[in-house]
Amino acid sequence: MNRKLKTPGRANLMAPFDLVRPHLKKVESLLSEQVNDFDPGVEPYIDYVCNTSGKRLRPALAILTGGALGPVADDHVKLGSILELIHVASLVHDDIIDGADIRRKVATPNAKWGDGLAVLLGDALFSHALMLSTDFDDLHLSREIAKAAREVCQGEILQTQRRFDLTMTRKEYFRLLEMKTGALFAAATGLSAYISGADKETQEDLYQFGMKLGTAYQLYDDCLDLVGEEEEFGKTLRTDLEKGKLTLPILRLLEKANPAQRAKLQERIIKQEPLDLTILTGIADYEGAIDYSIETAIKLVDDARDPLHFLPDTKYRAALFTLADYLLDLLHKLR
Repeated sequence: MNRKLKTPGRANLMAPFDLVRPHLKKVESLLSEQVNDFDPGVEPYIDYVCNTSGKRLRPALAILTGGALGPVADDHVKLGSILELIHVASLVHDDIIDGADIRRKVATPNAKWGDGLAVLLGDALFSHALMLSTDFDDLHLSREIAKAAREVCQGEILQTQRRFDLTMTRKEYFRLLEMKTGALFAAATGLSAYISGADKETQEDLYQFGMKLGTAYQLYDDCLDLVGEEEEFGKTLRTDLEKGKLTLPILRLLEKANPAQRAKLQERIIKQEPLDLTILTGIADYEGAIDYSIETAIKLVDDARDPLHFLPDTKYRAALFTLADYLLDLLHKLR
């Protein structure tokens, strides 16, 4: 095996983000303002994680969806900011569980201050995000945001529970992806449609767009963990195998391996022995398992795009298509 990955280009991603740049600046301002709501002794920790800027995909999706259905309102920006806080909180906890030292090319909170403080930091961000959700006049929005946060937490619990579990099915795996990542993407698009006053069918269509896009994004991340290079992607990789997470490539290996190969792989998983890439490539069709997983994610993105064709033909709709195309580009780069 000789997979050489290129750092993903940003040309395709810039157009939709440039379109909503003024609104994303408001998101950044709102996130910065939240730091001031914490005790002065806690502020530096909150500031560190909130200003280690990511792509802001969830806020961008909320704002673009709002723009595709009419004027972008302050509530679209607020929704995106709250979902980003929930996402950041989940990353803090993820890095503790995975023992990750680097994310976005900087030290993770657990590497910087220890697991104990990082756990509490993630808790503080979760609780603050849910408190902010109560600022909406509409109780439905607060309830659905809390529901999405609960899904993220439940997904992490179930994934941790199912580590090294050889009985996990593909259906259960995809449910974990939907809970861990799909839920916040779906909340961004579905609740944004609700804020815009879209009919229930459109809300559901856009909810499914976000769910499928988020699920595909997590599947991409699962493949990246196996074939990516840390120095290129700026975060700790290979943690899934080390921690016993049975992602789709590994499930596919188990499914397609011959009895002797399967027994060897199962024994290593059960005994929690190291499963590096050299071992995997010697056991079964590792390349085929990665390619299958990539194709599965590509099919998800293609399905996700379908509801967008029914939106008004605007630059915001075009930008939503571009985000989906960008993910397709990332997936093709894994080949």
